[in-house]
Amino acid sequence: MIHAIIMAGGAGTRFWPASRRHRPKQFLDLADGRPLLRATFERVAPIVPADRIWVVSGQRTTEATRSLLAELPAENVLGEPSGRDTAACAGYAAHVVLSRDPEGVCVVLPADHLIGDEERLRSALATGARHVESQGGLLTFGVRPTRPETGYGYLKLGEPHSQIEGWRIHRLDGFVEKPDLATARTYAASDGYLWNSGMFAWRARDLLEEIRRQLPLLADGLQLIADALGHPSEASTLHDLYPRLPRTSIDFGVMEGARRRWTIPVDFTWSDVGSWPALAELLACDADGNVAQGRVLPIDALDNVLISEGPVVAAVDVEGVIVIATKDAVLVLPAASGQRVKEVVSRLEELGWDDVL
Repeated sequence: MIHAIIMAGGAGTRFWPASRRHRPKQFLDLADGRPLLRATFERVAPIVPADRIWVVSGQRTTEATRSLLAELPAENVLGEPSGRDTAACAGYAAHVVLSRDPEGVCVVLPADHLIGDEERLRSALATGARHVESQGGLLTFGVRPTRPETGYGYLKLGEPHSQIEGWRIHRLDGFVEKPDLATARTYAASDGYLWNSGMFAWRARDLLEEIRRQLPLLADGLQLIADALGHPSEASTLHDLYPRLPRTSIDFGVMEGARRRWTIPVDFTWSDVGSWPALAELLACDADGNVAQGRVLPIDALDNVLISEGPVVAAVDVEGVIVIATKDAVLVLPAASGQRVKEVVSRLEELGWDDVL
């Protein structure tokens, strides 16, 4: 009885101007012809029926989510009044699952990642669910590094514990923040570190017990919301209390201090598609290394990302540049500055230019 929780509340600010408040990153088709959220749903649908798939989205995008995932019961789209990070998101979903299924086992996935071998992913998810169902604790899936990546957090692999259908389950020794390049090279050359994929498995009650033990203020707020589920006050309680929940991530707020932590090393192609430069690594390039989508014209241009949703973009004698053009906004920056797009969004908010947010 696996339940799938898809976390779809992110703002996707690093993909501005394509990502907007009304159409954040998870609604974009960035690689394989499907919006990222749709692709995530289709990955888990073969092993989890639609009535046990739950999507946690921002309230601004609940109707768009229901439209994109028409197979889901409408009540399986859970709207967050405001983003309070992944611990609140996962805890809220766990309470909803627990209200329907006291023995519910959850696999938890971000809505905006790309996975290469989807059948292999489903096998790993099913294995993780079986393990936590029998052993308890909280489990995360770690991707074996293929390069010295400084943009990802890492997991420190612990001792092997067991093996299920070819997957080896390890104890998890800890989480490591995004490293510098020298450290990332050490991690990539070692068998003892994995990329932190942000995908998890646990029994709903085990997660909520850990939140209660480690984050009592969050647990108190979530319990009040849970007490109102199915009652006339459900919507008003959620609206009033959710924005006041403590903001923290599931990784550092709960997983780091969990009493029983597990990880399954996985080897399928995976990317969190965290920025425009990261997208360039996944898409086909021309002979000069340019990613070109829409009406774009590179001339003597090398290793650029050139994407247009409308206007013609001509790039001449430039190298390592990102140009993203929509109908009402244009972004231009060096590829090395891809993480700074969030600063653009912050400045636009300060200026009150809401029409382009």
